[in-house]
Amino acid sequence: MSGDGNSTSASLTGDAAIRDGAALGALEPRVAIGVAGPDRRTWLQGLLTNDIEVLRPGTGCYAAWLTPQGRLLTDMHVFESGDMILLDVPATQADATLDRLNQFLFSEDVQLAGLSGSLVSVWVHGPKAAARVQGVLSNAGSLEGWDEYQNARASFKGAPAVVARVSQLDVPGFVIYVEPSRVVALEAGLEAGGAVRVEPSALEAARIEAGYPLVGVDMDKHTIPLEAGIGPRAISFTKGCYVGQEVIIRVMHRGQGRVAKRLVRLQVPGGVPEPGATVVDGNREIGVVTSAARSSRLGPVALAYLHRDFVESGTKMTIRSAAAPLHAMVTGLAGPPAAGG
Repeated sequence: MSGDGNSTSASLTGDAAIRDGAALGALEPRVAIGVAGPDRRTWLQGLLTNDIEVLRPGTGCYAAWLTPQGRLLTDMHVFESGDMILLDVPATQADATLDRLNQFLFSEDVQLAGLSGSLVSVWVHGPKAAARVQGVLSNAGSLEGWDEYQNARASFKGAPAVVARVSQLDVPGFVIYVEPSRVVALEAGLEAGGAVRVEPSALEAARIEAGYPLVGVDMDKHTIPLEAGIGPRAISFTKGCYVGQEVIIRVMHRGQGRVAKRLVRLQVPGGVPEPGATVVDGNREIGVVTSAARSSRLGPVALAYLHRDFVESGTKMTIRSAAAPLHAMVTGLAGPPAAGG
């Protein structure tokens, strides 16, 4: 186990652990679905937004599943292991996603299984995440320099595990999948090696700073992925047909990628607005807040959908918060960090 800086890491809390060390904690509950069978890649290729057919063992991608109208059903992390594909989806969408997948099965040689009872995810974020995760796993090799969505089978105290790089914040991130009975021991081992368990509020603030949208919070069944900024990472613009592609292509080709609204990051110096608060420019309603938190580095921050004329960095506006109007300024567009994070 790597012993460098353990005492220093143990003294880090909240944002400092995320930015300078290794922070233990998940942004949201998530559930794994297994997709096996020789037709799994070609079958998923016609359903999901990203290019699944190009995946090879040990690689993966971020993807979305859309309605025929191009609206978001769910997002997911996709990992090809060599004999199966693991789909990591928000827990709130897991049952519905598995049901819909089964509805799309016809003559394909594909087998589906919900894995919530056999695999649980443990997440670590930060520049020292690779070292801390590597310190508790066997047979994974060096995790330093891994590409986004690179994954491998490993072991934890003799039990099977899967590790993958997924950077959700503005720092490297890793997820480890283990049997439910191993989670407590795994988290204890990570903490003993220098990872710091941080409060959900610190992860939420870092998520909003990074502009990382969540399904059910910043994205829902009415969201076109391009509005939420997930297009560059979730959508392949060179692959063949998939559900909802017609709408995406129409926006990209006929509309030059312009959508009516965009999800943006805001700084709100006067206080933390409540989700659902209206954003205005003078008397004109131009958007709505979806997430907000208090950052230890930046003060109050938020994510909000704004009319496309108001999304440029530096644009100022007012939020009609319940307590009092709050001044706000756009600091950038939202969307998952670029691959390589």
